[in-house]
Amino acid sequence: MVIWAAVGLVLGSVAALADIAAPAVSVRALACLAAAAYGLCYGLLELSGRAWPPPPGRRWQVPQELVIATGDRRRVLIWGAILGPGWLTRNPYAGFGLLPLLCLSAGDIAGAVVLAALIGAAHGCGRALALLRDARSAPSEPFALLLMSVRWRTTDGFALLLVAGTALAVGGHLLRSL
Repeated sequence: MVIWAAVGLVLGSVAALADIAAPAVSVRALACLAAAAYGLCYGLLELSGRAWPPPPGRRWQVPQELVIATGDRRRVLIWGAILGPGWLTRNPYAGFGLLPLLCLSAGDIAGAVVLAALIGAAHGCGRALALLRDARSAPSEPFALLLMSVRWRTTDGFALLLVAGTALAVGGHLLRSL
């Protein structure tokens, strides 16, 4: 959550500085419209089941040597700093790439920090709950895991379309008020 709040601080500051440098152009409105376009494009792709174009992100995974046969403190540090926020590792869902645009559209620095911290808390809780679920149950067969991934992509697609519609409405309102 702290890493996400820091990202919100940076993105909110960038948006504030851009609004000062070019007051005729609303960074917030442009970010909303970009979020709408992104959400519409990837929302439809997620719902259709197509894998191309892939969502923006990294393909890097934490090498096993970093977490196997290491102390508890180092493992917690690695999981918390690298895997927890999700910025440095592979994240297959397109909704994750929308989050920086939402921070840019927050309107002010404090709003961007709060929004980013809430997104980080939700993301971290989701990962923690999944780990707790997986730790207490037997591993699922591969086809069950594949079906679960398809269901999450469908959910991600609906969420992206919902955010796209909302961002389009807000961005259009902001442009009309210029």
